[in-house]
Amino acid sequence: MVVPQPDPVMQAVIEASFDPVDIAFGPPDNVIALCSKHSLEKCAECDVDFTNLNRLSRLLQMNPSLRCPPPPTMLSQKLSVAINNTKEEGNTLYKSGQYDKAIQRYSMAANFAAQRPPWEAAQMMREELSAILSNRSAAFFEMGDYINALVDADQVIQLKRPWGKGHFRKAKALLSMKEYQEAKEAIELGLEFEPESAEMITLRETIENHLREQRATRRSTNGAA
Repeated sequence: MVVPQPDPVMQAVIEASFDPVDIAFGPPDNVIALCSKHSLEKCAECDVDFTNLNRLSRLLQMNPSLRCPPPPTMLSQKLSVAINNTKEEGNTLYKSGQYDKAIQRYSMAANFAAQRPPWEAAQMMREELSAILSNRSAAFFEMGDYINALVDADQVIQLKRPWGKGHFRKAKALLSMKEYQEAKEAIELGLEFEPESAEMITLRETIENHLREQRATRRSTNGAA
């Protein structure tokens, strides 16, 4: 097999931007990269961060049969089963009203999803995490913990912005916190992605009713003054 020669222009660009870094190696088995001056994985003074590199190194060390990372279309089936089973356990607990236990299972499922190796498709992890965190947001909401419900909803939006469910969860949490204007903005953004969503249309009407009542109360108060 003939090895293609590198493009000389691109090679020149790579060499011009190359900045050598002194590194040391740490345990186990000297496979962890560290800054040479302080033996740190992440060092502000040396301006290096080997966290992701070392994570890949550890994963390869734990899987000696892998000569190189597999293609991103290949997924860890055992991890997928663990994620789905744990999420479904959370769903069962949620449906039975055991919201605190459901949150624990959703949190465990999210931790499993975050452990996907870096060579697997990032889209898979985003899909899994967005669904899990959306469900956990709903469980927090049912427990009256609107702040954590809002935090999870924001995470869902960051992971999967075009999905209306994240915006719906955010608007519900804000509504319960009596942040009516912010709730309206959240639900209107969700409706831009899913304009036919019945649950979002209904929630928008509820929010607008609260806004009208709030304005009427303010006018009444100002008039009495």
